[in-house]
Amino acid sequence: MSKVAVVAIDGPSGVGKGTLSQFLTCKSGFHLLDSGAIYRALAFGAIHNQIDLENHAALVELALRLPVSFMEGSVIYEGKDVTSKIRTEETAAVASKVAAIPEVRTALLDRQKAFSQAPGLIADGRDMGTIVFPDASLKLFLTASAEVRALRRVKQLKKQGIDANIEKITQDIRERDERDANRKTAPLVAAEDAITIDTSNMNIEQVCQSALTLMRERGLLS
Repeated sequence: MSKVAVVAIDGPSGVGKGTLSQFLTCKSGFHLLDSGAIYRALAFGAIHNQIDLENHAALVELALRLPVSFMEGSVIYEGKDVTSKIRTEETAAVASKVAAIPEVRTALLDRQKAFSQAPGLIADGRDMGTIVFPDASLKLFLTASAEVRALRRVKQLKKQGIDANIEKITQDIRERDERDANRKTAPLVAAEDAITIDTSNMNIEQVCQSALTLMRERGLLS
């Protein structure tokens, strides 16, 4: 059986992974795995069910039966569209914490691997190229300074009519980065064979075109 092409896109929040993944999915016709959305959905479920984050057994149980699916860019939880609800700062903070629990990551690993189907997969996350798809056809690691990412987040929130404190968001990003980079299981690091793209001084069009060129060079696109 021929190997399914996988493009693994890793990096911290706010570097443009989601937009890039959506772009490459449209251009390639590949399937999409938004692993961050899976963890956010788990976090949403934990909040909704009032699960103590210290209760690892309950979190693992929820992870094993997580009622989440993806439909046309939307995240569906128990039959309801929760796309906007899982993007809140509260959910993001909880997602980062539950993602640091080894048993939770193990419970969600097979579900993520199952997304690898023909004609190919664009996998967006933090450990796609290191843990979930170590044999990916192309591995990209996106990065950007905390200040730039905080500014991007503030702009997003303002578009939604939400006031935001850039200093607090910058601090939250730094704390999340440190937590993700130093967790014992699947820390946020670039795979040895990943190509790093610093998006700090790039617009999204430039990032997308760079990735598209790399896919063509690997023979993943005609």
